[in-house]
Amino acid sequence: MSVELVGLAVLMFAVTYPTRAVGLLAPGMERMPKLALAYLQLVGPAILTAIAAVSVMVRTDDTGATSFYIGVEWLAVAACLAIVAWRRNLFLGLIVAVAIVVVARAVGLSALPPS
Repeated sequence: MSVELVGLAVLMFAVTYPTRAVGLLAPGMERMPKLALAYLQLVGPAILTAIAAVSVMVRTDDTGATSFYIGVEWLAVAACLAIVAWRRNLFLGLIVAVAIVVVARAVGLSALPPS
């Protein structure tokens, strides 16, 4: 197991978590306009969604060229969205999405992305 990306994970946490915690930590947040508060609470998830979208939709080949990619991960994302919309349970949606990708890779329907 490689620990090269631990620093990146800590940096991502340091950048995204404060936007989620601002409602708990800043005094007087209840006096902010509802629209501004909703915006601040959704900045972190929007950033994480953008990162995840690039991981699902874009592949880089050995020469460094990027290309649009359609694979089993799209099915996993669609299943996650459907379950979250239906059951209102993000954790269950994520479990199903991960299971779809794991099973697809285990039976050879999808390869690991190039590193």
